[in-house]
Amino acid sequence: MKGTRLTISVLVIALIMSAAFVGLDAEPAAAEDEVIHFGYVEWPGVTVKTEVARTILHELGYETEMQSYMQEVLFQGMSRGEVDLFMGVWLPTMEVTYREHEEAGDIEPIATNLEEALYATYVNEEAYEAGVQSMADLHEYGEEFGYEIYGLEPGNDGNIIIQNAIEDSTYNLEDWELVASSEAGMLSEVDRAQQRGDWIAFNGWEPHWMNLAYDIKPLEDPENIWGESDEVKTAQRTGFGEEMPNVYKLMSQIKVETEWQDEWIYEYGYEEREPAEIAEEWVGANLDIVAEWVEGVYAADGETPALEALEESFAE
Repeated sequence: MKGTRLTISVLVIALIMSAAFVGLDAEPAAAEDEVIHFGYVEWPGVTVKTEVARTILHELGYETEMQSYMQEVLFQGMSRGEVDLFMGVWLPTMEVTYREHEEAGDIEPIATNLEEALYATYVNEEAYEAGVQSMADLHEYGEEFGYEIYGLEPGNDGNIIIQNAIEDSTYNLEDWELVASSEAGMLSEVDRAQQRGDWIAFNGWEPHWMNLAYDIKPLEDPENIWGESDEVKTAQRTGFGEEMPNVYKLMSQIKVETEWQDEWIYEYGYEEREPAEIAEEWVGANLDIVAEWVEGVYAADGETPALEALEESFAE
């Protein structure tokens, strides 16, 4: 009897150890009530890019949500644990608002998802051809611009850069005014100026459809107030990667080419297509690219390789 009990005990221990080692090899399945919260600012590029990531995760069986925020509110939400992921950290442009949260240990970078990005003060071609080719030229032609530079929403880093330049008299801009607006409002002013032949200065960026739709040029920045060429990072609230390592791995592998994002932005911002429609169409048509993003990633069940799950989903 003792021998039988000993044998049973050994078998039970062996089964427990075997299950433990199997658990180490498998990806953990997502809890049914676990929701991945994406935050984004309402810029076309980050809106569609976030939708692309959300579409992939949705097809892998994860529950996701997307919510738009003002930039500083978004970072505060990540610091409070209310937002998990943000794919639009433009650096060095966002240094002012982003770094304090990273240094506080509330937000961590995951990876660079776009390596070539530009954020700068632009003028329309009429002004550029007349000699306004540098930030240093703005002062001489202030009257033609109405001493105004159009920006985005209050708190945006580009706005802060220009406001600091005004307050510090950089480029002799002390008599100028920053006109805060939305992206749509700012580009409406650009469109109106182009139709009328008026001059306009505004904060623009690339990739964006504005570079295709309007005759505009970025200004040189000899004082380097805009910093070096930007890169765009994906960031997480601290601790998210430990909680969801499978999702973290996917997010760390998403790399976007400028021409892809130009295409997304044009379809969303100019052709006014729904971002979810653009994302689903693009993912389904570009599984060869997505395959690199999901290498070593599993579906939410923790067993099915992600590419296999996506191929099955988009074959239906």
